[in-house]
Amino acid sequence: MFFVETLELEGLGNRSYLAGGPRAAVVVDPPRDIDQVIAAAARRGVRVAYVAETHVHNDYVTGGLDLARITGAGYLVPAAADVAYARLPVADGDEIELDEGLVLRAVATPGHTPHHTSYVLEEDGRAVAAFTGGSLLIGSVGRPDLVEPRLTERLARAQHASVRRLAAELPDEVRVLPTHGFGSFCSSTQAEGDSTTIGAERARNAALTKDVDTFVAELLAGLDDVPAYYAHMGPLNTAGPAPVDLTPVRRADAAEIAARLDAGEWVVDLRSRVAFAAGHVAGSFNFEGDGKLATYLPWLIPWGRPVTLLAENAEQIADAQRELARVGIDRPAAAATGGPADWLPEGEKPRSFPRATFAELAAVLREGGERPVVLDVRRDSERELGHVEGSVHIPIHELRGRMGELPAGRPVWVHCAGGLRAATAASLLDAAGREVVAVDDGFESAVDAGLTVTGPETEH
Repeated sequence: MFFVETLELEGLGNRSYLAGGPRAAVVVDPPRDIDQVIAAAARRGVRVAYVAETHVHNDYVTGGLDLARITGAGYLVPAAADVAYARLPVADGDEIELDEGLVLRAVATPGHTPHHTSYVLEEDGRAVAAFTGGSLLIGSVGRPDLVEPRLTERLARAQHASVRRLAAELPDEVRVLPTHGFGSFCSSTQAEGDSTTIGAERARNAALTKDVDTFVAELLAGLDDVPAYYAHMGPLNTAGPAPVDLTPVRRADAAEIAARLDAGEWVVDLRSRVAFAAGHVAGSFNFEGDGKLATYLPWLIPWGRPVTLLAENAEQIADAQRELARVGIDRPAAAATGGPADWLPEGEKPRSFPRATFAELAAVLREGGERPVVLDVRRDSERELGHVEGSVHIPIHELRGRMGELPAGRPVWVHCAGGLRAATAASLLDAAGREVVAVDDGFESAVDAGLTVTGPETEH
């Protein structure tokens, strides 16, 4: 009897899988922090016999090489992937005996990358699950534009063919178990739902319901910006990542925090946006530890810049350290716990800025007089669906380099879709000396508040 255990990586919007039989298992697309994988295998009493990569990942640092080394597992990597370490190269049609009656069959599914490979789990010759990585996702497919711009259209066409091949070769009841699609920017569109099958995808997936030309045109038109840190993930995974180090970070006092800020380093406050707005260290940036830390911090920070973490307790520091290690920020320079009173030199007061709702923004705009700057930091695709009339649009990942476009001498009311990115953007603006108000509200409230929302946009 086979099993499949899902390992959620919510911060990255990905999943890894532990699958196998009574004695042996395979781990598909493992995260950098492999301790949780080893613990899952131990709970089930199975040996990790193989580690399988569907592709060289562009959005996170793999733990596959380290996991294979520690467990003695065979490391399955697509043969066409150009990597710098020893592995077991797998090609289309290769079969790996996993446990008695269980076989893992490699299926070439190029599209997300040129070498992308899916793995079909077969029990007594019957397909029961397909680990589809960044190929067939839940209601979507992996994006084809992360490798090389000149390959994007070719890979999009390959993606269409690969998904159709899976649908043609596998029965409707086979479970589809993708790596991407749960918030990951590796997904071409965000998936809806938690699970799927070949049959379900046959009825709704654009790659299976539309001809190749229509599919490719719509796929390419809908691609959003690529997180900047993705440029570093592929090379790290190709070279072979070093083992992760999650030992506690060295603690910093108020004097060291001030010195690091003076040196131009990043001091990141992981507390809630409510707590940060109420009082924080001047010059620090707010990235909520419970938010998309592993996406937005590495996207915004200049790569390689030292980072110091501030949080209420050591557990929050450890959680953030784990999240950041998954995307190649291995060792924070320092950390501190407590609150602003613990992080500021004696006699120095914390900075603060107000939070507001869209109703309060509407009231200010109705008052007349000098109009505040309304800054929308959502992505292009979000703004196209509707925006506050007269607002300035700078996606959050572009804000640090485009602050000069904001009119000077006027307060900036910054909003996103729900408040998380607005809080981070407000902290960036506050650190730059701007008077800022963070709109901590859902965008759907803008119309109810009486603001004029226009869209879809016809201009870019």
